[in-house]
Amino acid sequence: MHASSQSQTKRSQVTRRGFLSRLGAASSGGAILAVTSSARADATASAKADPIVADVLVVGGGTAGTIAAIQAGRLGARTVLVEVGSQLGGTTSTAGVDFPGLFHAWGRQVIAGIGWELVQETARLNGDQLPDFTVPVGRQHWRHQVRICGALYAVLAEEACLKAGVQLRHYEFPLAVEEDADGWKTVLAGKGTRVEIRTRQIVDCSGDASVVGLLGLPRRREAVIQPGTLIYRLGGWRIDRNDSKVFDALQAKADEAVREGRLLDTDFNGNLRSYLAAGGQNAMHVPGADSSSSVAHTRTNSRGRQSFLRMLRFLKSQPGFENLRVERLQPETGVRETYRIYGETTVTRDDYVSGRLFPDAVAYSFYPIDLHEGRGVRPEPLAAGVVPVVPLGALIPKGVRNLLVAGRCLSSDRLANSALRVQASCMAMGQAAGAAAALAARYGATAPPLERIRQALTDHGAVVPSV
Repeated sequence: MHASSQSQTKRSQVTRRGFLSRLGAASSGGAILAVTSSARADATASAKADPIVADVLVVGGGTAGTIAAIQAGRLGARTVLVEVGSQLGGTTSTAGVDFPGLFHAWGRQVIAGIGWELVQETARLNGDQLPDFTVPVGRQHWRHQVRICGALYAVLAEEACLKAGVQLRHYEFPLAVEEDADGWKTVLAGKGTRVEIRTRQIVDCSGDASVVGLLGLPRRREAVIQPGTLIYRLGGWRIDRNDSKVFDALQAKADEAVREGRLLDTDFNGNLRSYLAAGGQNAMHVPGADSSSSVAHTRTNSRGRQSFLRMLRFLKSQPGFENLRVERLQPETGVRETYRIYGETTVTRDDYVSGRLFPDAVAYSFYPIDLHEGRGVRPEPLAAGVVPVVPLGALIPKGVRNLLVAGRCLSSDRLANSALRVQASCMAMGQAAGAAAALAARYGATAPPLERIRQALTDHGAVVPSV
């Protein structure tokens, strides 16, 4: 070794020894301890923050919760919206089902209000064309679904919340909920945050009835829940779409991969032609998709992503798919079903398909029965002229006051829920729950008069069933 190299090595060793010596001194009571103490002080201050006082707490900023919060805010209620994720919109934005519907039925609009306002503005601002709702579509209901940019919808929904005076709290969730003299005391937890919020009313739009569960109230769920879907789109493949021999050969290879365990048949719902026609988008299933706990939600998202990777790798190895590319990949698997409440009213499949007009109807719903199973869907179109409704009683859990739900966790049987859970219907019931909660807080009543709720909804553009 040269002398210069030896000298350089010694200087390096001295420098490292000096640094480690200073580090030891600091850890004995110097700068590092001060940083740690500061962090502890910040955490303590956060945990001991003054309670937030509001009128309405909306838990969940998805399809229903966003609209519920905007409606409550527009009615003058001090409203807080808690969303565990980074953006609003839920199924429409994060899960990527950016074709919400249905807002029209049998030649007339049956769902309007705040949700429709946001959908229209998203389409207008992005230059997207709305379907011609005057053209009958029969059983092809998807022709009346509105294609929008889900990410833009999320941004516009946030803007609408802020304009309505809604306090947004992302990355937080309710840790504990208990009744107090004026309504509710809820502990929220999140990144570096633990705060108590006191509100007169809570609207549970978590999708899993999580507040209802925290209160120990009964919830219902199926032994086997519907599969979820990870939305993605693949492009760049080059095979003749009309060549049945090519598709048959490719299907045979996919079936062989399933038998060998390299694919699951739910990765492409057993039908590769249909899967490729959709570019993969909304053409796969994630069995047992569950979002009701962090462990279950993590597992659900992981299963969705692994399914996507299996299909990508399988197809890339096939002739004509050498240039296959990922054009779209959502960050989360969409979940269709977890918990539902036991409400004052339960909407059954017979109620739904007959269009039963409940005396406390506050919104319409319109979608075929849409039960997803294993490799596909079991649809049941509505008879001509039938438009189901959502009763207020289905949004009120039994045995508790000052609490409503909206979204897929409403009180309904499984088949009715498979239709009620879609976005337009959830937007409509979210607006109804937001109005009911805001009016209850304003008048100090557990249940404001139904006519006041209906009038408020009408004033804010909603379509309210005539009873």
